[in-house]
Amino acid sequence: MFALAAFFEIAGCFAFWMWLRRGATPLVVLLGIASLICFAVALTRVDSAFAGRAYAAYGGIYIAASLVWLWAGEGQRPTVTDLIGAALAIVGALVIIGFASRTN
Repeated sequence: MFALAAFFEIAGCFAFWMWLRRGATPLVVLLGIASLICFAVALTRVDSAFAGRAYAAYGGIYIAASLVWLWAGEGQRPTVTDLIGAALAIVGALVIIGFASRTN
């Protein structure tokens, strides 16, 4: 569910990026808004008793997904430091997810 949420959030924000930074038609914002609504719904479907914990764990997934978008969607290969940072964020997300059931 985190991956789906990340896709919708990145796609929604990218629609605004395309409109405001690259001169795309303002109509692309409608797709962005729809995508951001899907993101919010998807993130509420994560199995977590607390929203803040779900959002914190999602952060690591979002960072990694953003780098996938960078490469696949924008054709820019992530740097070594991008990958190291994403790995650290994913480890943090795994710690949050892995120990959440013990601390609820």
